[in-house]
Amino acid sequence: MKIEAESRVREGFVLPLMEAFYTIQGEGVYSGQPAYFIRLGGCDVGCVWCDVKDSWEAGRWPLVEIDQIVAQAAAYPGRLAVITGGEPLMYELGPLTSRLKDHGFKINLETSGAHPFSGALDWICLSPKKFKSPVPEMYAKADELKVVVFNKSDFDFARKESAKVAASCNLLLQPEWSKATKMMPLIVDFVKENPSWRISLQTHKFMEIP
Repeated sequence: MKIEAESRVREGFVLPLMEAFYTIQGEGVYSGQPAYFIRLGGCDVGCVWCDVKDSWEAGRWPLVEIDQIVAQAAAYPGRLAVITGGEPLMYELGPLTSRLKDHGFKINLETSGAHPFSGALDWICLSPKKFKSPVPEMYAKADELKVVVFNKSDFDFARKESAKVAASCNLLLQPEWSKATKMMPLIVDFVKENPSWRISLQTHKFMEIP
């Protein structure tokens, strides 16, 4: 039975679901839009400042049939789905995204890019981390490059990462929440000097919503 379950996970028909909820997208280009979030458990990147460390251990979360995940998403009027984690590309996303498409969803992915690409996706937010680099193929696929600014060295990291994405990719700097007061003036100055970049804020935290 365990072997069968592992096989279904590998094939993407059941996935470890940490949480799923209908809310307002708080970050990035789609900020302010209603969205159904699907947060998968499991991450091997290990950002020290991660605000969802509970997601790291996949075994903590129930394996849920993708048809159940999609049925719950389809119960809400919005048709933007955001697949996040954890690190969602640890899993085969083809079956889940196909089912979501059948229900008229536009699908956004939030990823560190550290694992190979899978799924039928409309928008990819690539948030690369120093701790585990993206696989090379991810840079060309990114619609949005979001670099979290935790310390001053992250500005140089952002410049280097931006050189790897397409010219059409949206470039965003986002202050790490606990360092926002300290880093925001530096981010403002950077964006004023480098106008191809924009500032992303975690507006859902200001609104006190999930």
